[in-house]
Formats: sequence, structure tokens, C-alpha cells
Amino acid sequence: MSSHRWALYGFAPALVLAGALAGCATVDKCGVGGCSGDAKLTANVRSLLDQHPELGAPNSIQVQAVDHVVYLNGTVEEGLDSPLAESVALQAPGVTRVVNSIAVSR
Repeated sequence: MSSHRWALYGFAPALVLAGALAGCATVDKCGVGGCSGDAKLTANVRSLLDQHPELGAPNSIQVQAVDHVVYLNGTVEEGLDSPLAESVALQAPGVTRVVNSIAVSR
């Protein structure tokens, strides 16, 4: 086998290992139970959403915070309500990102 192929075979495992180690570094730093402030952040976002009756009945949008990321699920009646809910969630102190999975019922 040529020395070029040996170099290629040596480089490929190193590349795979580097990718695997980078993936390990992004594993949730708070563990399975979540970060200590997740419950409070969830409650804060829930409270802000409940101040907007146009988003539907209280708890029509489910909120879950994990490691400062807020996940929104549920349904709203109007197309503009989904971005509104996302905007409201971003106003809560400590939110770094919102994952909006809200569907429009009409």
C-alpha cells in the first residue's frame, strides 16, 4: 500500500475521534434532573404567558425549561399567537433560547 493511503487511514480515525469528543462536550451539563433553576424558569415563563389571554386558556401552552432553553408546546387559535408566545417567553430572565412547537388550530 502506498504511504498516501496509510496517511489517509491514520487521519480518518483521528477525525472520527475528534468529532466524538466534541459531541461529548455538548452533553447537557445539568444532568438528567435538569439545572437547579429550570423549575423556576418554567414557572416564570408560565406566569408571563398567563398574562396574555389572547394566547388561549391558561395552560393551553405547555412550558418546559431545560438548561435555560424553553420548550413551548400546544395550540393557539391565530397564526400570530405562536410568535407572540415565543416573544413573551424570551422576556423571562435567564432564557437563552426558545424552541417553539406551537401549532395553529385553524
